[in-house]
Amino acid sequence: MATIVSKRLRKTDIEKRMKIPSKSLNCFPALSGNEHMVDFDVRDECGRVWKFRIYTRKSNNKYRKPVLTKGWREFVCRKELSIDDEVEFYMDKQQADGSVEYRVTVQKAVKVFGAVFAHKPFPGKVSNGIV
Repeated sequence: MATIVSKRLRKTDIEKRMKIPSKSLNCFPALSGNEHMVDFDVRDECGRVWKFRIYTRKSNNKYRKPVLTKGWREFVCRKELSIDDEVEFYMDKQQADGSVEYRVTVQKAVKVFGAVFAHKPFPGKVSNGIV
């Protein structure tokens, strides 16, 4: 499994949409033709499938600035994400048919007196086969 995005969340990521580095755009499902958005499925550490949309500026703009829009806010709310939590997106190539599966993991920030000291896996993450 290859990591395609690893990000510590900021205020905009929590309140509106998650910015994705432009260099990672080619790892997500391809935008077809003149389209500037694509929907795709992502499986979380608990096995739930989330439907996200990547949106970019129109293709004639050289600075596409991709963001996750549709489905992202629901994910943030359900996972109770906050500033300084981390998310990682992975691409897992399937062997038989060449299809790709996307995965996302969450690590909650451990804050003591407002300072972030570490990150811990999201509750419910499978570790050594035990939930």
